[in-house]
Amino acid sequence: IYQGSPIFFTCLLVMRKFLFVGITFAALLHFMLHIFVQKKTISTLPTDAVKEFKSCYNEKFRLILNTSEIEPFLCQDFRKQSVNLGSNKLDLPYGIRRGGMYLFIYRAYIAFSTHYEQVKNPSSRMNDGPVLGYEDDVGRKTTFRLCYPESIFSNSLHYDPNSTVVLLMFKPHDVKWLSELLMHKRVSTYGFWRKPAMNLIYKPHQLRVLNPFILRQVSQNILNFPLSFPKTEKPKHPTTGIIAITLAFHICNEVHIAGFKYNLTSLNSSLHYYGNETMSVMAQNEYHNISAEQMFIRDLIEHKTIKNLT
Repeated sequence: IYQGSPIFFTCLLVMRKFLFVGITFAALLHFMLHIFVQKKTISTLPTDAVKEFKSCYNEKFRLILNTSEIEPFLCQDFRKQSVNLGSNKLDLPYGIRRGGMYLFIYRAYIAFSTHYEQVKNPSSRMNDGPVLGYEDDVGRKTTFRLCYPESIFSNSLHYDPNSTVVLLMFKPHDVKWLSELLMHKRVSTYGFWRKPAMNLIYKPHQLRVLNPFILRQVSQNILNFPLSFPKTEKPKHPTTGIIAITLAFHICNEVHIAGFKYNLTSLNSSLHYYGNETMSVMAQNEYHNISAEQMFIRDLIEHKTIKNLT
């Protein structure tokens, strides 16, 4: 059969039709599968768990933040959100660059809600600070738990169905870790300063990624960290505690704190209400500027912007 033959053209047309039908069917199947996953995720959510939180209207907090109302967490349209805040031009942790691909996976698995409500007396906890066994001292309620891959609970004994877990993404490995857990893939431990959680005890609807803009506010506006550090100096990051206070400024009208005093003059004293770590651990930490954070908190307390309960 040569090219000018009518049989050749008939075969060519048939092949094109088969190819078109195949591509169309594959695209339709992909779309239906995506919708099925989304519906399956949303349909399994308790009605009281799918919620967002109203922003605060405390004028003192607004002056500290020096910004208009923003979403405290990465939202469904996080790309547009990041463009508006300039986060699309910055690498993690103050932007979304080098993490965008994995953030799309996060967006696909998380059911975002347009229902906003005000939570009465929310309570925030940091990292793997336990409630179990310490109820008389720290209470039982945990509205928010701020943590990162190396500090999130992996033991189901600490699971709280009423908590919203706010994940802090400091590096691309963190976002990759989250996407691997959500897709039930093998989790890579490369790039972490200690072994991250290898399983996720929380439901996808309980997870939120903190808006990188809030990390930028803490680091640059509050602690005055530079945008980049010299290669000879280890980069500084705010502690989870100071990040939690800044998040509270966005969603609370009044903020009370407890357990935020680092007594670096007594290196053998306890670092936390749990565990055996002492203040010497924090004194040797080169990634935080504890002095700057303590000065900021002291000013907040003296000006009665926040109340210290301890």
